[in-house]
Amino acid sequence: MILNRHISAILLFVATLAGGQQEPLAKRLAAIVSVAVAEYSKGIDAEGRIIASTELDEAAGFLRDAKNVAQLLDSPNAASARLLLDSLAAASARHARPAELNALNLKFAAALGAAGALDLPTHLPDVVRGKQLFAQFCAVCHGATGAGDGARSAEFKPLPEPIGSAAHMHDVSPAHIYRVISVGVQGTMMVAWAPVLSVDDRWALVSFVDALRATDASRARGAAVLASHCASCASSTPPRAKTVAWAAEQSDDAIAAAIAAGDPLTGMSDGGKLSDAERSDAVAAFRATPVLTGASSPIATAGDSLDTRSVARHVVRLIDDALAAARTGKKSEAGDLAFDAYIAFEPLEGPARMRDPGLVAGMERHFADFKGAVKANDLAAAEMQRNRIEQGMPAVLELQIPDSTGWGVFLESLLIILREGFEAILVVGAVVAFLIKTGNRARLRDIWWGVGGGLVASAVLAFFLRTVLAAVPASQDVIEGFTMMIAVVVLFSVSYWLLSKVEAAQWQKFIRDKVNDALSHGGRFALGFVAFLAVFREGAETALFYQALFTRGTHNIMPVAMGLLVGGAALAVIFSLFYRFGVKIPLRPFFAATSALLYTMAFIFAGRGLKELQEGNVVSQTLIPGFPHIEFFGIYPTVETLTLQGTLLALLLFALWRTLAPAAADPRDADAEYSGEAIPTELAERLTELQATARRLQDRVDSLEKEIEHDSKSLGKGESHRS
Repeated sequence: MILNRHISAILLFVATLAGGQQEPLAKRLAAIVSVAVAEYSKGIDAEGRIIASTELDEAAGFLRDAKNVAQLLDSPNAASARLLLDSLAAASARHARPAELNALNLKFAAALGAAGALDLPTHLPDVVRGKQLFAQFCAVCHGATGAGDGARSAEFKPLPEPIGSAAHMHDVSPAHIYRVISVGVQGTMMVAWAPVLSVDDRWALVSFVDALRATDASRARGAAVLASHCASCASSTPPRAKTVAWAAEQSDDAIAAAIAAGDPLTGMSDGGKLSDAERSDAVAAFRATPVLTGASSPIATAGDSLDTRSVARHVVRLIDDALAAARTGKKSEAGDLAFDAYIAFEPLEGPARMRDPGLVAGMERHFADFKGAVKANDLAAAEMQRNRIEQGMPAVLELQIPDSTGWGVFLESLLIILREGFEAILVVGAVVAFLIKTGNRARLRDIWWGVGGGLVASAVLAFFLRTVLAAVPASQDVIEGFTMMIAVVVLFSVSYWLLSKVEAAQWQKFIRDKVNDALSHGGRFALGFVAFLAVFREGAETALFYQALFTRGTHNIMPVAMGLLVGGAALAVIFSLFYRFGVKIPLRPFFAATSALLYTMAFIFAGRGLKELQEGNVVSQTLIPGFPHIEFFGIYPTVETLTLQGTLLALLLFALWRTLAPAAADPRDADAEYSGEAIPTELAERLTELQATARRLQDRVDSLEKEIEHDSKSLGKGESHRS
């Protein structure tokens, strides 16, 4: 044992010189405690009976080391982490059941937060690199095949573990191996290799150790089992059992049990029909064909697979970190962590928003309220929003699972185009009907140019969001926010312009001056820009949704395309209704309704746009406790959004006053009312002329009647005389 300690010290000294520095304290602490709990589970059975005192001693040693490391921890949640560590040590000392220590370890990991989360590889683990590292650092003790028969193994007590034995490692997870490599084992030759080996090198070692437990023949048989029993294993969205992040925390026994139970995570609903040998081969195949699930944080970049459960855990940890910082009075740090939590949540938004936009809107609201609460030091409100976020995560995760049926994919595609396109059709249809109604069909080309420009700009923006801007935090929120702010200005100005034509005298003047003259002085550009913004605001998000649907697999191309075509046809029908019936609405009600529609859109965009900028950390957020959320009208309980919307409301009232206030009458308009509708002066003058002509005609008719009557009398007298 003394020799072991001397050699361990020498190796650790060399490792430190070669590699630099230890891991961050929180990660090192999380690894030490996880290893301690795993060792404890080997020494105590499920009922709390001692079965291996050596393992208990190792667990106690790890916990003592953890307490020393924890004294150096300086983070908002350090105090709660140390208290939980004391609870772990006390439970270990009284030989509590392993389940109790596992539960405490979960709470301990949550207290450490994202800083203590397990590092995942940034690239798929390289088994060849792992074999080289194993030969260089590990084979001298563990042997070339991991049998524990290395050249110097006999010199050490306890003997090196046979880490290449399936019988010995059946209940050990890859994550446990990674943690042991990182922090070492006190009193043995197993030193902490974190100062020497990078995260990817340590995972390469783990992958090689995993490979030692199975033969090539077993992996080949397992591949055949997966090919015949796991349809999704070869798809673009493989089951979680193939992902690095999920499989890292599972032992071979755990994966085999999941297969036997038909767990959806394995993609093998009929796994219970397999023999034990077939399940063992399937586990070997899962280990041999992993799918990368993210980098050192569980957030994947564009093009990578995403382990959604890891993302959800990461989000909740960041939320807890923010809450812990708020409790210690670090408001700025708490706000930054709350923003980080929302950014971490973003990868889950897209798939969930496609299928349930209301759920995502609610989650975004909880994140915004949480951020505002921690900045305002309202811990009760922050705690409530934290719980709501955690409670909403299962529903969000459920929506990440793609619908496997063609009919389900068709419905998703149909709903996306209908939902995202209706708002644009509403605005564009109203503008088109306005131009037709006022005799300006020639100006429709400006609208079509605006629509076409919006489609092209949407496609370009979707490309940049998926590529160049993928790593920029909240880039989509910021772009959407600024777009909506521009839309607010344009929609309100056009709304006011239309509102000014509602009042009778103003409408007469408008007709006298000709609609096309008004359009040529700015209105033409404004209406075209309205069409552009209406399409562009929804277009980029729609394009991203369809990118995600098309990349689910080639078998989804037809149902996605059919949904897009059917939805496009339905929108064309809606647009046709505006085109056909909009022009039949009387002018004054039409102008009033169109103005009200555009103003309402401006009011909603003002709230939503500013909220997007708040979520993107561009605009500050000051919560108003107790004020209601009204998502439909874009009303949110923040001083900033309500101030902007209040300003718009005041401008509307001013516009109504200016428009409807009594004005000096135009003499030409004295007789310009007919059946309650104002008529142009030219028509009034023509009507006067027609009325004068009618009077002259009536006089002539009267004169003719008198002549006829006179002739009739004269004719009667002549007949009497002849008689």
